[in-house]
Amino acid sequence: MSVLHNRVSNEELKKRLLEEAEPRTTISFYCYFPVQNPQEFRDYLYKNFFALRVFGRIYVAQEGINAQISVPSVNLEAFKAFLYSIQPLNGLRLNIAVDDDGKSFWVLRVKIREKIVADGINDPAFSMENKGRYVNAAQMNTLLEDENTIVVDMRNHYEYEVGHFVKALEVPSDTFREQLPMAVGMLEGQEEKNIIMYCTGGIRCEKASAYMLHKGFKNVFHLEGGIINYARQIKEQGLESRFTGKNFVFDERLGERITNDIIAKCHQCGKPCDTHTNCKNDGCHLLFIQCEDCAAQYDGCCSVECKDTVHMPEERQKELRKGIDKGQNIFSKRKVRLRPRLGEVVGT
Repeated sequence: MSVLHNRVSNEELKKRLLEEAEPRTTISFYCYFPVQNPQEFRDYLYKNFFALRVFGRIYVAQEGINAQISVPSVNLEAFKAFLYSIQPLNGLRLNIAVDDDGKSFWVLRVKIREKIVADGINDPAFSMENKGRYVNAAQMNTLLEDENTIVVDMRNHYEYEVGHFVKALEVPSDTFREQLPMAVGMLEGQEEKNIIMYCTGGIRCEKASAYMLHKGFKNVFHLEGGIINYARQIKEQGLESRFTGKNFVFDERLGERITNDIIAKCHQCGKPCDTHTNCKNDGCHLLFIQCEDCAAQYDGCCSVECKDTVHMPEERQKELRKGIDKGQNIFSKRKVRLRPRLGEVVGT
């Protein structure tokens, strides 16, 4: 019987990846299309991706597929051939990572979700068939010069903080499901203007564009392939980048550099920095921005309290983690300000 789930520990898989000498290519893709039997489709994908030694995160739902993966470069053409053999995915655009060391994923996980993007939309009249018009990099740059254009960032704050398009409007909410109605409210009265939605790889802004049209906006666009595809196109075509800074990505890299501009600051000392990390305390794992000096000073932790914790015996750390309320240390997508002297994390 075919193995349809991973049976090796994460530690061993990470070790194997680091020891792997052959190059890998990091790819993301998505497609909205009706999936009649998500479980059957999920198992079919797992079996074939496993054979091609694909690593990554793939979500399958009745509304389609969303994937962030790495493929051994030698298997790239075979992977494309398999993917394109699935009729709704034939010719699908694949977003190839811009800043890639091939160490983005170390295990294959294919999971079934209610939706490939949790949106909170319950209106039966909403349809992904009516979505905004695609714009490529050149068209994006042209529209950004138009005073009649509003560009909307459909990502979370920690993504926006390290890089975004010029004049981009941030929708300050924790989740995509909250952002959708908030974006409509923020743009009320602007229904006749050019509205461009963008995100990392295109999946969120494509749905957002359909939602804006559903809510009565007239001239809605979305950036095809998101920031990842935009970065590739400006490089290939020699265009000026209107995106500044780093593009946050959801894998081990935590970011792809698009321009050399550093627009964020270390959350601990305030120096220019755009390097995300997770607090080394296993009872915290807060995602935050930390410069090299602060990483050395706090041993990769977000606070003095967490630094003290990671130097405790492992058994003591486990005791502290048992059933505790992580309180202010728990991961939050909201803006955070760290007070390292007090070991305090304060939402702003």
